Amino acid sequence: MTGERARRFPLGLADLVREPRRRDGQDSRGGEARAPLGGAGKAGTVAAKPAAKPAAKPSVPHVSGGVGTSKPGQAPGAGLKRPVSSKPAAPARSSNVRSSDAAPRAVPTRSNAAQRTHGTSGTHGAPATPASGAPGVPLNGAVALTSERVRERMVERLRANGIVDARVLQALAGVPRHMFVDPGLATQAYEDAALPIGHQQTISKPSVVARMLELAGAGRALDRVLEIGTGCGYQAAVLSGIARDVYSIERIKPLYERAKTNLRPLRIPNIRLHYGDGRLGMPSSAPFDAIVIAAAGFEVPQALLEQLAIGGRLVAPVASPAGAGGEATQVLTLVERTGPAQWRESRLDRVFFVPLKSGVI
Repeated sequence: MTGERARRFPLGLADLVREPRRRDGQDSRGGEARAPLGGAGKAGTVAAKPAAKPAAKPSVPHVSGGVGTSKPGQAPGAGLKRPVSSKPAAPARSSNVRSSDAAPRAVPTRSNAAQRTHGTSGTHGAPATPASGAPGVPLNGAVALTSERVRERMVERLRANGIVDARVLQALAGVPRHMFVDPGLATQAYEDAALPIGHQQTISKPSVVARMLELAGAGRALDRVLEIGTGCGYQAAVLSGIARDVYSIERIKPLYERAKTNLRPLRIPNIRLHYGDGRLGMPSSAPFDAIVIAAAGFEVPQALLEQLAIGGRLVAPVASPAGAGGEATQVLTLVERTGPAQWRESRLDRVFFVPLKSGVI
């Protein structure tokens, strides 16, 4: 630089590097420009910031939002590095995942009459609660958060295996089976398996429940249905989706109480639970369009045959005496009442149920 030019331009070249040009109303990062603190400008205007004095020493100009300069040929602000936060990014959370600070998810929507709000027999207006493995016990997260999808897959398997009654499939899809088993077995709730529920009783396989209800309904509109052997209440809950009124009898008092507890959060209006001897049925509420027996006797009790409406259907496992091998067999049996004193019997599938017993305990 000549002496004349130095006198005209006393600053160094580095001092002449300018910050990227700002658009009107935006800062160098593309955001809205902010008025300086304490500014009294009108809304929508930005007070002009006085130009800073050049530094005594040549320095790399500071660019808001990053460190570095634009290279020749690049647009202003290109190539700038954004500051990296020292705080680790929060892990992505699935929209399905429930957390302790999230609102509880409502029990999955049920079909038909089960969508109405009410309590079961012996229960009163308890508010609906999130699905859990047992009352007051949260279900394993992986199962709880996918239970609706798992139920759908269970229903697809049942359809593939020959269950065709759309009402039965819809009713099975609407009942959260994991609410009726012990928390330790919740991960197996949607497998096609019978699971223990205590007192030497079990909850039946979904495929067996579907088969029995399809036989009992036979595509008809069901008014009154009687279930013998409430157990944990699961089959009664499914029945409530295909019948107007469901009457269910349990002879084991702790299971009767457990069924009430399991059904209370679902607030199903059309189930009436009774503690008593199922072999005697419920003559005061007869006749029934269908009767489903969830325990195997050596014959169908005559009292239950008498309580079946003409044209009604009874489905029950019937045991045969032990053969030479010492093992009794059970066959799923369909009984249809064709007249005041006529019944027709059909023997169908091999099954395995707990014994049908008399009395209460």
